[in-house]
Amino acid sequence: MRVLVTGAGGMVGRAVSEYCTASGDQVFAYDHRSLDIADAARVSQTLQQDKPDAVINCAAWTDVDGCEGDHDRAFAANASGPENLANASRELDAVLVTISTDYVFDGEKPQGFYTQRDQPNPQSVYAVSKLAGERRAQLAHARTVVVRTGFVFGPGGANFLSTVIERARRGEKLKAISDAYGTPSYAPDLARRLRELAQLDLPGIFHTVNAGDGVSYEQFARAALDFSGFAETDLETVTEDSLKRPAARPRNSRLKCLLSEAVGLAPLPLWDDALRAFARLQARGEVVAKT
Repeated sequence: MRVLVTGAGGMVGRAVSEYCTASGDQVFAYDHRSLDIADAARVSQTLQQDKPDAVINCAAWTDVDGCEGDHDRAFAANASGPENLANASRELDAVLVTISTDYVFDGEKPQGFYTQRDQPNPQSVYAVSKLAGERRAQLAHARTVVVRTGFVFGPGGANFLSTVIERARRGEKLKAISDAYGTPSYAPDLARRLRELAQLDLPGIFHTVNAGDGVSYEQFARAALDFSGFAETDLETVTEDSLKRPAARPRNSRLKCLLSEAVGLAPLPLWDDALRAFARLQARGEVVAKT
């Protein structure tokens, strides 16, 4: 399979590029510098040049608070970008798999998981732009697969979930939110599922996260510290409201998919098993976290 990966400089994009290459695909990997998906002409030119069978879009502007102060940039990257890829994929009759976010939901569901039956109600510019990207891509190209995910962690990640072990190793003071919950997603597992969905070529919306009950940032951090031998590390708990961040975040963004098993896709590994594997990589020095 000829696979074009956008956002290949990020955690998930790198994982997708590596997994597809290991699977025997011919991979065309582009980071933001080499392909800005907001540039429609450049996107069309690049896809016409490479002629992929599948496009896996891992590019986005994920600075949630930054998006709150720059609506135009957020919509260029997160809404126009997927639409541009969809238009160019339609010209080649290539399947498009594009990543969206658990933040499209408002988080007001008191318990349980958000599924495809739940109505999105984004509460931030970032979330609104990502939902717009879902819808624009689907309208532009029938062969579009939208993958909502969240609480992503893995090798090379710069977010809190990816760096908590390394920060503990450096003796840094740690804080974790105790009242915001999601379903963790391990980047290598997510990458495998993204390729599977490209092969399946079944348009629709899939919620893709690791199996298991959702957890708070605090619970995830304590598990990570325990698995890596830093259980005694001092971890300060804080509430979401206490941080007074510019953009609203959902308190509950747990995801579950109603379609995956129905179309023959097995559940991804339990998130805590994936976290153990990640902790082992860090213990062997195979992961250099970015901060």
